[in-house]
This record gives sequence, C-alpha cells and structure tokens, in this order.
Amino acid sequence: MAAQWAVLALLAACVASAAKESVLNMCMDAKHHKTEPGPEEALHGQCVLWKDNACCTANTSTEAHQDQSYLYNFNWNHCGVMPEKCKQHFIQDTCLYECSPNLGPWIDQADTSWRRERILNVPLCKEDCELWWEDCQDAITCKENWHKGWNWTSGTNWCPRGFMCQPFKYVFPRPADLCEKIWSNSYKYTMEHRGSGRCIQMWFDPANGNPNVAVAKYYAQNGRDASPTSRAVLLLLLPAALLFLL
Repeated sequence: MAAQWAVLALLAACVASAAKESVLNMCMDAKHHKTEPGPEEALHGQCVLWKDNACCTANTSTEAHQDQSYLYNFNWNHCGVMPEKCKQHFIQDTCLYECSPNLGPWIDQADTSWRRERILNVPLCKEDCELWWEDCQDAITCKENWHKGWNWTSGTNWCPRGFMCQPFKYVFPRPADLCEKIWSNSYKYTMEHRGSGRCIQMWFDPANGNPNVAVAKYYAQNGRDASPTSRAVLLLLLPAALLFLL
C-alpha cells in the first residue's frame, strides 16, 4: 500500500508539473483567438510586439486599431471623440488581450455567449496602469464597467438612459479603479514594476524579448494557475489513479 501511495504521489506531481507547463504558452477559448499561438509576421501597428508568437491573426490586429471594429462593435467615442493618447492604451489593451500567449495562469471560465474563457486578475505593472490613467483622465465616459450595461439597440454601444458623460478622473478616481473596474477585474493593479518578473507588461521592447514569458512562468510555478485545461487533465487522470489504489 505504501508503494501505491508513493506512485500516486509521483503521478500527482507529474500532473501538477504538466498543468503548470500547459498554461505557459496558450490561447484562451474566446471570440477571435487562434486555437494555438504561433508566428504572425504581418501583425499590425501596436500588436506587432507579439509577431513572434501570437494568439491573434493579422486581421484581428488590424481591427484592434479601429475606432469601431467588427471585433466587438465597440465604440470608443460613446461620449465624444476619445483623445489619441488615451486611445493608444485601449489599443494596447486589446492587443495584449487578443495576441498574448502568456495569460494562461489567469484564464478562467466565462459566463457569456460570445466566449467560453476570459482573463481574471492579471497583475498589471504599476507603470502600465498609472500611465493608462494619466493619459485618459480627461477622456469622457459614462460607465465604469465597460463589459456590460450598455444600450446596444443601434448595434453598437451607447450610454444607457440616466448615465451622464463625465471625465475619466471622476468615474475612475484612482489608477486602480480604471484598471480593475473597466473590464470586470480582468486586470489587477499592483505595486510591481516593469522588469520585475512579477507583473504583466502591456508595453515592452520586443528587441529585448517578451518579459511576460517569465511572469507567466513565475505565477504558474507559485500556484496561481487558474487554467481550465489543467483542471480537465486532473479530472481525466483522477479515476485511473483511484483504480490503481483499489
């Protein structure tokens, strides 16, 4: 019996190791993502950072730069024209979401009809969040959660009745409010800095490699894996392990 328990412990360790590895280079099951990451030489504009290994196609990267694209029919200018310096952050946010293969540790189940998985509590670097807020504080919006609650009767998002357009700095008083609330806690504000290996960077110099590879590895190895894939592997192997003990 002791030998059987030892084998089971070894099996569990192997499964845990495989689960951690599985989240280090993966694409979520969402509306426009590829099934597996790979090179995309023709990525457009700000999304080019991920051309060596991407979850997005060239068409998706191009649409990420449009004011109102076919990706989600989302209108950045629902309270007037969004300033260009602010828009750059939302484009970069879209590129990270659509293209990055390094978000595996934070992939979770989604409860919407248009995607089966989402990201949750991705630790965003302090600089990325604060610069986003700084460049958008004078932009105008009417809602703090952009995932839901819009008026979609025209086919695109407009402010619902009773919601007043006002500067971001009043809707999101602090950088953490913007980064955490705007996409239903997809991101988490942190005190970690770029280059620390402890936070995801929206912006980086691809000539120096992708720093988010090491960040994903760190969190996967420290028990932060929320991947449905690894849960599925565990569920598949558990019956076999139990039979072994009988």
